[in-house]
Amino acid sequence: MGSELGIEDAKLEAVVHWDAAVELFDDRERVALDYADAITLSDRDVDDALFQRLRQFFEPDAIVELTEVIAWENASSKFNRALRIGSQDLWDRVRRRS
Repeated sequence: MGSELGIEDAKLEAVVHWDAAVELFDDRERVALDYADAITLSDRDVDDALFQRLRQFFEPDAIVELTEVIAWENASSKFNRALRIGSQDLWDRVRRRS
């Protein structure tokens, strides 16, 4: 899906460890990824400073939508992991359509 939207393969491959490849992501993407980590990781929280940074790049409606997408992906991940449902090869760089 990301490839079809024009997102570079390097970004898709680095997104899991985005904080080690910050040069691939612009400021808006980095704050969104930091926000996703804060929501996802149980040892983190969305503090006021992070929320302020988020508001610099996203309107309130976009923050709600971003939060919903992150929460949905977290729920889907937990559901699929519990039921041993794999990735189903939804993105495979080698077989990606041009």
